Amino acid sequence: MKNKHVNAIVVGAGAGGGIVAKELAVAGLSVVLFERGGWATYDDHDDDELISQRTTVLGNAFGPDDIRHRRVVANSDGSTRIVLPSEGSYSNNAACVGSGTVSYGAMAWRFMEKDFKMKSTYGHVEGSTLEDWPIDYFDLEPFYEKAEWEIGVSGDHNANPFMAPRKKPYPMPAFTYNREGQLLHDTSKKLGLHPFSIPMLRNSVRNNGRPACYRMRSCVGFACPVNAKCGIHNTVIPIAIKSGNCELRTHCQVAEIMLDEKGRATGVKYFDENNKGQIQTADIVVVAAAAVETARLLLNSKSKLFPNGAGNNNDWVGRNLQGHAYTGAVGLMDYEVYDDVGPGACMAISDFNHDNEGIIGGGALCNEFTAMPYLFSKMRPLGAKNWGLEHKEYQRTMFKRMIRLHGPFQEIPSFEARVTADPEVKDFWGIPVARLSGKRHPYDRTGCEFMSQKAEEILKEAGAAKTWQSIGGGPGISGGQHQAGTARMGNDPKTSVTNKFGQVHEIDNLFVADGSLNVTNGGFNPALTIMALGFYVGDNIVKNWNGTKFK
Repeated sequence: MKNKHVNAIVVGAGAGGGIVAKELAVAGLSVVLFERGGWATYDDHDDDELISQRTTVLGNAFGPDDIRHRRVVANSDGSTRIVLPSEGSYSNNAACVGSGTVSYGAMAWRFMEKDFKMKSTYGHVEGSTLEDWPIDYFDLEPFYEKAEWEIGVSGDHNANPFMAPRKKPYPMPAFTYNREGQLLHDTSKKLGLHPFSIPMLRNSVRNNGRPACYRMRSCVGFACPVNAKCGIHNTVIPIAIKSGNCELRTHCQVAEIMLDEKGRATGVKYFDENNKGQIQTADIVVVAAAAVETARLLLNSKSKLFPNGAGNNNDWVGRNLQGHAYTGAVGLMDYEVYDDVGPGACMAISDFNHDNEGIIGGGALCNEFTAMPYLFSKMRPLGAKNWGLEHKEYQRTMFKRMIRLHGPFQEIPSFEARVTADPEVKDFWGIPVARLSGKRHPYDRTGCEFMSQKAEEILKEAGAAKTWQSIGGGPGISGGQHQAGTARMGNDPKTSVTNKFGQVHEIDNLFVADGSLNVTNGGFNPALTIMALGFYVGDNIVKNWNGTKFK
């Protein structure tokens, strides 16, 4: 049976796509929302660390599976290797309804004003594509607010003196510190810094019909057992479906965006839950499959007018792949600082995000999420044994004495860090897979060294008997769960993929609505920014679509 034509297709039911689907559906547009995975719950996998998003030793609890999905990574020597979703170099995002918002740590950061104006602030950086966004913080501020209130954020809007201006407080109060967080708070204050409670996409009190978080240790990397973590799956997608205008199709792999002879999108080709090829037509197509898969889909969508992929006539699709170089320091105390109050991360300082002499950008430093035993077994000072009696004794005695301070450093985008469609390797359905190539800008290491030094100074002041730095920003390919930049927005079609509304240059009914749009990726986790972009792109479509074309 032929699928019924709809107003809009949204590819990807994650932080951006789920929100766009909801915005269009409640505005009265008919929507089909595609998701390559299914619904995920805590009961499916509980807190099995070996299949969590933090370790993936035995595969991904939230997908995709190792059998049907793969990618190619190009090595620095020109060779390539096939990687599976359970391998770190795959740069995996969860494949389920809600995507990473099911299993994320749920930090809810707004980017700072300077994060949108990096080139204006720091000037040209040799060997980079550092650029300003075509929008500024104040263009996105109303949509940050909307995300905070509709999805749900707990925090203290007065606590961070470096926060960009806002018009409305958070809808829920901030979480209190655990023992480690309180120690780092007091130490940071003593050093003249400005610590505060991390804003979180978790219920600190009962909200929106769901209970308050009871602060279990196994939060990041896992689904929430009481539904207190605020994600796309338990907020906006149910509203979209309830509107009667949105059909969610799970276990569907979208293969190609169809383009007509005029270069406009007419729908998608996809494989359904039975692996049968299907076609769904629509007036509008919105791609929100995360930076790697969004680029892959655009590149695999070729036509006479776009022989190198949809929106790629200027060779910018897939370029500028970014993630975050996580960096910081670790300390061992002479006494126990762990008190089993999850998720662990609760205290942050934002003093080093900008205005650091000789440093471009910066990042936040936070106490870390609780490391489960397997992950903890990899956290060792240089020279420590990872086997035998010494290893076992370390596991027993140091688990509750470890203190960590880490954060994401804002990477410098590079034209050669990219996603392409591999010419030879295909997935289960015969679709060319994503090929990741290039490397981080060498400056990232300099910035990470600076951040790690600051973190170690704080841990030493806190009384750590032994400290060591964990420095990020190595030469390898970036991406990971914070992947961004591969369909950057901009005013010039020659140096960007979409305009400032996420509308693909030259294809007025094709949009992008995820971290692919990010010109730069900020010094924070990008989840709330992606949500804000979802509301922003959806708002533009609703306001400017007249039923047949855009105004």
